[in-house]
Amino acid sequence: MEFGAYIRAERVRLQETDRSFSLRQVADRAGIKPTYLSKIERGELPPPAEATILRLAGELALDGDVMLALAGKVSADLRAIICARPQLFSTLLRELKELLEKLKLWGLYPPATASNQSPVNLVSRVSLGQI
Repeated sequence: MEFGAYIRAERVRLQETDRSFSLRQVADRAGIKPTYLSKIERGELPPPAEATILRLAGELALDGDVMLALAGKVSADLRAIICARPQLFSTLLRELKELLEKLKLWGLYPPATASNQSPVNLVSRVSLGQI
């Protein structure tokens, strides 16, 4: 799902039970103009800067890193960590991707019983011989 469509879907879902999640009110709390948020939601403008994405994520109780990823961005703190040891993290990410693909083939990811179990927990269980 595109960033804007996801933001809109989450905002509308929250607005169904809480009227304080109108486009205007969310935009005001995030420090942006309602017309700007509307254009982002409709995909007429690209995702905003990191700080704005994080404010929107906070307003909508969404994970900021996930929202940045949907926007095709990486948070500044993660970028600094990766840039400090680029070879290590490029290898780590590629190996994690391969492991997740194997877990999917084995029918272990996503886990059927624990919808919130993270890939890190699965990797730990595999490395400990629990799977």
